[in-house]
Amino acid sequence: MEPTRRFSNRATDYVSSRPGYPEAAFEVTLTDGDVFVAADVGAGTGISARALADRGVDVFAVEPNAAMRAVAAPHPRVRWISARAEATGLATGGVQLVLCAQAFHWFDRPAAFAEFARILRPAGRLALLWNYADPDDPDDPVAAGYNALVGPARETIPASRKTSLGDPFTGQDLFRDVRHEQFQHVQVLDRAGLIARALSSSFCPKEGELHQRIVNGLHELFETHAGADGTVRFGYRTTLWLARSASLWHSPC
Repeated sequence: MEPTRRFSNRATDYVSSRPGYPEAAFEVTLTDGDVFVAADVGAGTGISARALADRGVDVFAVEPNAAMRAVAAPHPRVRWISARAEATGLATGGVQLVLCAQAFHWFDRPAAFAEFARILRPAGRLALLWNYADPDDPDDPVAAGYNALVGPARETIPASRKTSLGDPFTGQDLFRDVRHEQFQHVQVLDRAGLIARALSSSFCPKEGELHQRIVNGLHELFETHAGADGTVRFGYRTTLWLARSASLWHSPC
């Protein structure tokens, strides 16, 4: 399926159940305090766009999927644009930061890198951000159980579109000064939220045997681990890759 259409029937689940991102990730991304205009590319329902805007940044939220844009909560500092990562329609050199949160793996990488280099001001920053359900935390059986349940469905994603913990900047020369940071993040979900979290994923079936197996398993997972408040804690490993546009880099004399 065309990547821009994969979430058309998942927008409601997405907006109700997808996690935000750790405060520390935004502190690192905006550490210089000089970002006034940003493009959030692949903005989805605006989770990261609003997070930037709440920190005083004017944001172009670039999202090609109309269903995702339609459920996005408005923000006075966020301007929505119907466009793809590879052709944003933004002015050359018009932004100081490009952020791609939970989205870069869906793009045509060479074309997206070229477009980001074009719209960034000289030495502007590119931030690539992902939340991963953390299977390595021995104190988080919810994430481990979730990964085990949705794993068979995840295998239907083409390898070129899967998220990876590896360096996404490998093999390109438009960005330099690569920096990698990781953070712990926790999402609190009720029963409906846990199920919606799975169904918000583009690979998770909406019907059929595998769908029912996943949903039944999530009910059991919730029953096993829910606290007295009727919620579970879902842990993530948040990974952030930062780099600067190479446009002002010069070879030493």
